[in-house]
Amino acid sequence: MRKLLVSPAPHIHGNENTRKIMRDVLIALAPSVIVSVYFFGFKAIELVLVGAVTCMGVEYLVQKYIMRVKPSVSDLSAAVTGVLLALNLPPNAPWWVMLIGSIVAIGVAKLTFGGLGHNVFNPALVGRVFLLVSFPAIMTDWTLPDGWFRPEVDAISGATPLSIINEGLASGLTLSQIMANHPEIDLSWTQMLFAKTGGSIGELSSFALILGFVYLLARKVIRPHITLSILLTVAALTFIFWQINPDKYTDPLFNILSGGVLIGSIFMATDYVTSPMTAKGMVIYGVGIGLITVLIRYFGSYPEGISFAILIMNSVVPLINKYVKPRRFGKEVANA
Repeated sequence: MRKLLVSPAPHIHGNENTRKIMRDVLIALAPSVIVSVYFFGFKAIELVLVGAVTCMGVEYLVQKYIMRVKPSVSDLSAAVTGVLLALNLPPNAPWWVMLIGSIVAIGVAKLTFGGLGHNVFNPALVGRVFLLVSFPAIMTDWTLPDGWFRPEVDAISGATPLSIINEGLASGLTLSQIMANHPEIDLSWTQMLFAKTGGSIGELSSFALILGFVYLLARKVIRPHITLSILLTVAALTFIFWQINPDKYTDPLFNILSGGVLIGSIFMATDYVTSPMTAKGMVIYGVGIGLITVLIRYFGSYPEGISFAILIMNSVVPLINKYVKPRRFGKEVANA
């Protein structure tokens, strides 16, 4: 017989449920999906559909036939994982890579721990990192396929601005020399905010990601603490390094608007299950992610570090929740 555990009163009831929250996340991701379809056409649709359908299918099959519990695919959490994983893949990734990543994300990172609410690490990021380690050539192939509406889109092929600059600096070149050798890279804020910057299909438009962030805040799906802590930490640290040596270190705007910082800080670091519960804990968590991201970008072998940073801080969340607790209800606050 299963026991129903009820915590002590008071209880606060709301209209939110998992399905409504995940539906709002999917709506917030819609601008990025639309932009990816604009540039990549059917390829973007293929990756998103394979991701969403496979994640939901794996969750249904594992829960029904292995875990022997009622399938929870109707809560849309698996669909969100699939879409996020798809948006973190390069445009030329074959469908079977998306399939493997979905199986790892749901079957290993989520259901192995007991399902939604029990997983330690963000499932989509676990799937992405697994694919990055297992298929490095595929996961770093940034050649842009022809889109339906912009068949001439081929300005950045073979590498992203992040990887070009990282490789150039590793070769002993200065930023000015790298930019002179790669005139196709436009680092103006208008280009980086509103247009294609290269990278995973979900990283193309910073403006589309910011629209999703505003929607999630307006719907009160997420709180701003984690996202802003990450962005401010990245901005502050990169500003310091940039001021010390602007020929070796990239500026704050480039580090925020390029790569996966925005999609990671908005949609992945804010995952309810794998992030801290208190506002103070969220700030600590966000600062940690920002710090690790900058260290990997500047001193690591990978040009991008947000995925690894979030997973590392996911493992620290139980410790943060243990030592950074909310004030107990009814506890008196001493007068100053």
